[in-house]
Amino acid sequence: MYRMDEKLARIRAGKYGKGDFIIADAKDGDMGPSINSSGPHRANDGSWTRYRTRAEFLDKIQAIIEQDIVDIMLTSVSNLEALNARGVYSNSRVKPVIRANDATDCWVFRGATYAAEPSRPFRTANPAVAKSLGTDLGLYSITFNNDLDADYFSLEEFAAFREDALNNDFKYFLEVFNPNCPVDLAPEDIPGFVNDAMIRCLAGLSTRERPEFLKIPYNGPAALEELAGYDPSVIVGILGGGAGTTRDCLELIAQIERYGARVALFGRKINLADDPLEMVRMMRAVADGELNSEQAVREYHGSLARSGITPTRALDEDVQITEAVLKAAA
Repeated sequence: MYRMDEKLARIRAGKYGKGDFIIADAKDGDMGPSINSSGPHRANDGSWTRYRTRAEFLDKIQAIIEQDIVDIMLTSVSNLEALNARGVYSNSRVKPVIRANDATDCWVFRGATYAAEPSRPFRTANPAVAKSLGTDLGLYSITFNNDLDADYFSLEEFAAFREDALNNDFKYFLEVFNPNCPVDLAPEDIPGFVNDAMIRCLAGLSTRERPEFLKIPYNGPAALEELAGYDPSVIVGILGGGAGTTRDCLELIAQIERYGARVALFGRKINLADDPLEMVRMMRAVADGELNSEQAVREYHGSLARSGITPTRALDEDVQITEAVLKAAA
């Protein structure tokens, strides 16, 4: 059994405890931003002139799987197949997961403007093929905008995906972004709108049709506590968002665990770190309560110095909380 499955079982049984917080590395950016999502190919002095190649990106994914700290590795189907060819998941306790759809608000290629329009549903991945490659779990994403036609179409396609998933005994977790093109929504209305939209689309689903857990933006303690407390059978996970400072990443872990989330799904915050493996180690230490976020940043910089890596930000800058939603609750 994968470590993720054991943790989910304890959480569902009301036995969540130290060490049960689930950490996922989201290395599925090739399904959205594409080449630039692989991250810069950095020298130890921090300089870079190009993005990583696919082979170099796969090396980074393999290293994190073999580190054996994260519980979930989210990739595209094509990269899951490539990792299988390397034998990376043989005897691994890290759960392989694929991105099951790639809606248009994720199409943020260099120069593209797709994300400036209301999200439209689209699927490249095939659940049956994903199962043949060794996973029965995928990420399905929806963005609600308070746009009746766009949201209706997205829900119709979500229903078609669920039917496909059931027919293939394929599970999913549900990602709901904040609106990318909100219609008549004030900023203060968005947390409640997202919570309501998500629970509404789950209310008509039987247990076997429901997602394994949710993936949503962190819209502050009140919104997270409301969602996590409304129905304990719905496990809430939080996405990482932008790269930010190291303190932003680690403070986000601390806050979401405190206010009821049980899963963190971070992409850029790991991939763009000066030392991704060390960042993952610090995330685990904060989630388990071994270090607070400031202590973890200082330990992280100490590790960079010992490894001869020049940090992107000096310690006095990197230890700052810069994201408004985190500052408000710090």
